[in-house]
Amino acid sequence: MEDKKKICEMLLPVLQETRGFKDLMSLEYKQEGAHEIVTATYCGGYQKTANVTADSEAAMIIDVIKQCM
Repeated sequence: MEDKKKICEMLLPVLQETRGFKDLMSLEYKQEGAHEIVTATYCGGYQKTANVTADSEAAMIIDVIKQCM
């Protein structure tokens, strides 16, 4: 079974090394009912969310990058 929370934890330091995500402070995975959301929090408290419902591990990574950049 996929562990999307663990993937977010491992993805965070990788993204922080890139120019587009240098101000990224956290990635938080939450499952709310049938919906799965990743919230990206940046310095200063700015947040973006990515809908990762029904995504595979690889698709989740792509969606987080596309929707939170």
